[in-house]
Amino acid sequence: MLNLSLAHYLPILTTMISVAFAITIFKRYRMRAHGGIHLLWWTAGIVTFGLGTFAESYITLFGLNPFILKFWYIVGALMGGAPLAQGTVWLLLKPRTARILTIGLVIVVVASAIPVILTPVNLEVLSPNLPSGRAFEWQWVRGFSPFINTYAVIFLIGGALLSAYRFRRVAKIASAVSALARDRFIGNVLIATGAVMPAIGGAYTRFGYTQALYVGEFVGLIIIWLGYWFNIRKRQEGQPRPDAS
Repeated sequence: MLNLSLAHYLPILTTMISVAFAITIFKRYRMRAHGGIHLLWWTAGIVTFGLGTFAESYITLFGLNPFILKFWYIVGALMGGAPLAQGTVWLLLKPRTARILTIGLVIVVVASAIPVILTPVNLEVLSPNLPSGRAFEWQWVRGFSPFINTYAVIFLIGGALLSAYRFRRVAKIASAVSALARDRFIGNVLIATGAVMPAIGGAYTRFGYTQALYVGEFVGLIIIWLGYWFNIRKRQEGQPRPDAS
């Protein structure tokens, strides 16, 4: 095992935060009398996020093996924020459109994961406690992740920014919902910012700086949770509230 820095152990803490966050969102889903599919997808997204950081935690503590490397790549590098983005799809788009995009996303993810599962692995090219797709002998399998991650960027980050813009317009109007709209404006800006952090860190992994991903995941998850809190924050009872959660 290499001399590991504190950053190498961040995935352990990130995993624990993911568990608590996923439980929080799922409880909100259970409280809904109807609808709320977006909350179920967001729960799945945080669970997937946590599985990725769990794999990173395992690799930090016990080292790499082909199974854990491929598992990490599928739930982390390949799927990334796609389930979270799908929650935004269900929130912002019509149900029929959301269903079509869901089917398409599942097909693409499964089709992309199969060659990752099948590719031979050469762990000798990697440090023993840092995962990277560079170990895959079929390097072409890494070409799928940018397409899925672009989908996540468009709907997760783009959806949050679109919502922030809409709530910003409402917040400028002096009315009973202006304070709520300001909260949701702040919340969506935070969600967009938090979603960018793992993406930035993930870009560095292609150059061998996996620790940057760990930092981005940890900071990003905290910012997203803070943004989620602003989005569900209640003001004075009886005030109408824009639907952002």
